[in-house]
Amino acid sequence: MPKIPTRLVGAAAVLVSLPLAVAPPVSAAAVEPDYTISVKPGATGAAIPKSMYGVFFEDINYAADGGLYAELVRNRSFEFLPVDNRSYNGLTGWTATGTATTVNDDQRLNERNRTYLRLTGPAGVTNAGYNTGLAVERGDRYDFSVWARADAGASLKVSLHTAAGTALAAPITVAVKSDTWTKYTGTLRATATSDVGRLSVQTDGTGTLRLDEVSLFPQETYKGRDNGLRKDLAEKIAALKPGFVRFPGGCLVNTNSHYPYDAANNYPRARSYQWKDTVGPVETRATNANFWGYNQSYGLGYYEYFQFSEDIGAMPLPVVPAMVVGCGQNRATNDEALLAKHIQDTLDLIEFANGPVTSTWGRLRAEMGHPKPFGLTHLGVGNEENLPEEYWAAFLKFEAAIKAKHPNITVISNSGPDDQGATFENLWAKNRAHGSDMVDEHYYNSPSWFLQNNARYDSYDRNGPKVFLGEYASLDNKLFNSLAEAAYMTGLERNADVVKMASYAPLLANIDNVQWRPDMIWFDNDESWGSTSYQVQKLFMNNVGDRVVPSTASGNVLQPKPITGAVGLSTWRTAAVYDDVKVTRPDGTVLFSDDFNDGNADGWTAVQPRGAWSVTNNAYTQTDTASEDTMVKAATISETDYDYTLTATKTAGAEGFLVAFGIQETGQFYWWNLGGWNNTQGAVEKGITSAKEQILTKPNSVETGKTYNLKVQVRGTKVTLFLDGVEWGSFDDNKVSEPFAQVITEDTKARELIVKVVNAQDTAAVTKIDLAGRKVARTARMTVITGDPGEQNTRSAEPIQPVTSTVSGIGSTFTREFPANSVTFLRIKTR
Repeated sequence: MPKIPTRLVGAAAVLVSLPLAVAPPVSAAAVEPDYTISVKPGATGAAIPKSMYGVFFEDINYAADGGLYAELVRNRSFEFLPVDNRSYNGLTGWTATGTATTVNDDQRLNERNRTYLRLTGPAGVTNAGYNTGLAVERGDRYDFSVWARADAGASLKVSLHTAAGTALAAPITVAVKSDTWTKYTGTLRATATSDVGRLSVQTDGTGTLRLDEVSLFPQETYKGRDNGLRKDLAEKIAALKPGFVRFPGGCLVNTNSHYPYDAANNYPRARSYQWKDTVGPVETRATNANFWGYNQSYGLGYYEYFQFSEDIGAMPLPVVPAMVVGCGQNRATNDEALLAKHIQDTLDLIEFANGPVTSTWGRLRAEMGHPKPFGLTHLGVGNEENLPEEYWAAFLKFEAAIKAKHPNITVISNSGPDDQGATFENLWAKNRAHGSDMVDEHYYNSPSWFLQNNARYDSYDRNGPKVFLGEYASLDNKLFNSLAEAAYMTGLERNADVVKMASYAPLLANIDNVQWRPDMIWFDNDESWGSTSYQVQKLFMNNVGDRVVPSTASGNVLQPKPITGAVGLSTWRTAAVYDDVKVTRPDGTVLFSDDFNDGNADGWTAVQPRGAWSVTNNAYTQTDTASEDTMVKAATISETDYDYTLTATKTAGAEGFLVAFGIQETGQFYWWNLGGWNNTQGAVEKGITSAKEQILTKPNSVETGKTYNLKVQVRGTKVTLFLDGVEWGSFDDNKVSEPFAQVITEDTKARELIVKVVNAQDTAAVTKIDLAGRKVARTARMTVITGDPGEQNTRSAEPIQPVTSTVSGIGSTFTREFPANSVTFLRIKTR
């Protein structure tokens, strides 16, 4: 195999296998090393900020309600509506007996809590909580509360029981004394442990009761906070020792309406996340239709985010709307008065975080329980905007207003939704020319991308804007993905003078309510477990160091392979017609053809069991405009040079059509996506099953009813795409993959070198390590994560765990064998 060119700190990949015995030190004379790591004598590396690694929290996958937010009652304020999810209504999560209806009228609790429950007795409701039910533990206490009013004196019986009716606590009785909204409370003590609990609220009277904000909250929350956080999830996040917490999004920040939740705007339920909706008493907070398809109660709001960040010793990093919607919506809000309002809201947010108790918003913070300022230093404006001109115009106005009043706040811009492409290049050019403080990059890519791009930040301008890698992950939750991420993280650390912050995303996922994969921490209603990426992230975040020790690495690399495999057809929320499919050699020799004139699709098979495919009028059609990610394939091409041609016509639907090639049995493929993202953008994407990375992007739309002539020209690793005979774009997937990555950092306070090695191959890596004459201890503390690269941690088993031991044979120069598919950290005392 060819050698890696010597350069600062190696690049690479990471994998893990079933627990193996720790490899002993290797005699340098006994085996010729596969790799060499050499510290550069006398060189001083970049300082690593405490904020290097953090977490990104977004309410996706039920991460807040039903997750980190400890409330056990689902739809506690009866605000669920079809606008949140077409299956929702005011009693979603509840079952009723007797006359129980949800009402929106002028007798409501308050203007922002618009719906309440009316019981005409005898009647009652029972809440099923999240997942299998309310999870309670024997001996623990749970605080019940409700806002209620009655047209005559009435009483409520509150009980906790299983789905089958078995009591889980002694019931309590609440006397409702007046027809004025009043908060009533009580405590239930669990007499048994269960994860199928139900909360029932019943009245035996004959009058009318009005109820709102029916709540059951465990007293045992993280750090005992009122309106607090679920303890096991918060503890797992705290154990990462994150340097920052980015919140609240994500797509929640820059989607739907930017108008406020008020009468003047007809109380828009689908809104961008606006911080003022989320503070103050919980019963006065607005509700919202979450972009990810459910309801947000905002019980977990900005105050709780700031408090949690402080509790875990992390820097808060809020992100505010920039008046340009993204995440597929892609439109600007052209309302100068609304823009001015959001800019002022952002200034008010800084005051809420940092202002004195004598200020308007500082006083609210103090009233909520935190007189001391939170010490906000960083703030992001916008998230993945795909309209660079409109976003940039708004960003400059936000930045100017913030800097004028708070010059020391680091204002973070962004580079759009991709790691490359026209929007990315445009926004980076603007940020460089402007001298922005920091630019937020986001990308979710295949493991191979991370193994091929360890050197991504080596070439960034050391004097330009700093990088915040606000969202990244490899596209699955297996150990192989985690090791690829680990390999990439060595490159982030090597470039700590450019990359100042990085956060894997998303953070949390409720296993029964998943909108996005992969995720770092998984949970149900009573258990939680860390993915393999959680274990790797934790290892890095707990062993950062404070300065890079410059080093070089050499060893084997993996050369790229030609693009071979099956050809395919696909649609995404579109009906389309395909015809005259042909694959030929460059000389015109036909390798495969199908004009469907025989009336059948023999030889074509479904890759994804979706859509309605059939041969109609001598063409291959897909007629379901609701199905996403449909795909059929035919003709596995083993030759390295070929042309794939066809015609395609969109007949209906939201997007365009897709042409797949290089489809492998492992699920890997490429596709040319025309008219994607609501018919606004074209791209070439490289995927593994349903997860994809973008290789090439450009603005594009497809006209309904028009037939397009498409050609995919493959020459080894290079692909050129032709649309109606004109070159549309090209790419060369020719990067080498580095199966070995390393970085060395120093913990000056502990007087330790931290040697971090990733070996992402199926063979052990004998490695010579030269510390350039540094005097070090003869032993080191070693932590290894290793296992089957296809393994993952699940609810029933968490096989991928770090193993720590003390090893000998360390010196200024020493040789070790690093296990196949492993991440190894050596902490070595200096003398």
